Amino acid sequence: MNDSQTLIIDITQLRPGMHIHLDLGWMDHPFPMNSFTIRSQEQIDIIRSLGLERVRFSPAKSDPEILQTYSQEHAPVQAAIEEESPEMTARRLRRDLLSSQWASLQACERKYAEAGHNFRQVIETAHSRPAVSREQSESMIKGFLGEIMGEQEACIRLLSENAGEKSSLHSINVTVISLLLGKASGLDEQGMLDVGMGALLHDVGKIELPGRLRWHDEHFTTSERELYQEHVAHGVTLGRKMGLSKGALLVIGQHHELADGKGYPRHITDKQMSLPSRIVALVNLYDNLCNPGNPALAATPHEALAMIFALRKSQFHAATLSLFVRMMGVYPPGSVVQLTDDRFAMVVSVNSCRPLKPRIVIHDANIPRDEALVVDLEDEPDLGIRRSLKPLQLPKGAFDYLSPRKRICYFFERAREITPPAENT
Repeated sequence: MNDSQTLIIDITQLRPGMHIHLDLGWMDHPFPMNSFTIRSQEQIDIIRSLGLERVRFSPAKSDPEILQTYSQEHAPVQAAIEEESPEMTARRLRRDLLSSQWASLQACERKYAEAGHNFRQVIETAHSRPAVSREQSESMIKGFLGEIMGEQEACIRLLSENAGEKSSLHSINVTVISLLLGKASGLDEQGMLDVGMGALLHDVGKIELPGRLRWHDEHFTTSERELYQEHVAHGVTLGRKMGLSKGALLVIGQHHELADGKGYPRHITDKQMSLPSRIVALVNLYDNLCNPGNPALAATPHEALAMIFALRKSQFHAATLSLFVRMMGVYPPGSVVQLTDDRFAMVVSVNSCRPLKPRIVIHDANIPRDEALVVDLEDEPDLGIRRSLKPLQLPKGAFDYLSPRKRICYFFERAREITPPAENT
């Protein structure tokens, strides 16, 4: 068995000295790396608590005594694996990969649901216990920062449509994307905390408005529009009661300002806006285009990005907009696309380092929908994206299979580690 070969073993077979691979997302386990050699029973107990039934095991990278013991105890199992037909091996590997992908998505959705629950608690206590509300908010943001501020790259992951709920979806989406854009912009620790707190609470002032005015409507009367816009001032007032930092208050107060001075409430330009405010103002508009109050008016993520860049470019700080487009990719998660081989697919994850090679789910009538794998275009040099489509442009079979989202939910996902090409020997 060479160094590149791994076996799938039951979780009960784990022993100290084994080198294993956890096929999970970056937030789904507490270990520094996905691949490591087990050194204690405590690590085994933690791995077993993750809900996995099996893991990948690398005998050649494990301690020598483990390799010898395993070879003696499991020779019949290894022989059976070696006797598998290519079709059986492909089916087994596909099943294992699908299981790990599904587990990773479920973990992201649990984190998103937990964030939504915590956000609703923040809003419920904003008036009665503002200091507690601030502490809850800071705990959320520091948790997010702990996930994204390491050396490991982060992807933006599309979640299923039933993730989260409307009352928290917008604020969580804006927070997730703003933090990633803040990191890409080089914000320091305080700047990241300000952008996170400001993004999470940018609409906190809407709790002062009547329910029917909490979602912007193009058909507002002049008086209704004026009342709606007062949510910014209400938010700053609540933010002060909560004891937010000056930077976070600036984000709340400036999240509807525009670079050309045509925003509100103060009509300032981007030169007078803080960098965290520029970030949140841009992300706020993007998510409002994807998730408007009236779902019938929703733009696809690709359409929203193209609309901002083509029609509203002057409204945003040029460098921030350029970085945002690069980070989200030409085809942001949730985009429906046609591939260069004419098949249809949906983008589910984007790494800003490789924006033209996102992870996708491909429509394939020969594979059951619930067994569709996430395909990384980075691994498919001969396959690319030809164009973006509106969901209704899809053939019915592809539409039913891909199930384009009517609302877009995003969360963090660990980016795939890049394996350097092997040197020729």
